Amino acid sequence: MGSGASNPRMIKLVPSQPMMIRRPPTVVCYICGREYGTRSIAIHEPQCLKKWHNENNLLPVELRRPEPKKPEIRTITAKGFYDLEALNEAAWTSAQSQLVPCKNCGRTFLPDRLIVHQRSCKPSVAK
Repeated sequence: MGSGASNPRMIKLVPSQPMMIRRPPTVVCYICGREYGTRSIAIHEPQCLKKWHNENNLLPVELRRPEPKKPEIRTITAKGFYDLEALNEAAWTSAQSQLVPCKNCGRTFLPDRLIVHQRSCKPSVAK
């Protein structure tokens, strides 16, 4: 066999433009704000809502929140699909609205984490 170019098993490496790896589309959970694949979000959301209810019921009454509502996005693209960017923006806003500010420092936390934060956050003493 003479040159390597005639061997079909050999691959010739040629410098070229970098490959752009396209990330699969993701959907933001309106409850927790995490990203999930377009197929797994339907599995995640009911489980996340159940977890949310369990955690919310364990909170002191003053920290309990109303159940988050799934945002309704009616914007449909020319191809007949939902506008994923608008849907994700609305879901992110919904998840962020679940945060509660600390009365001492103003930082926002999920209610169960606020309780932990408040153990060490003391009001500033005015001089």
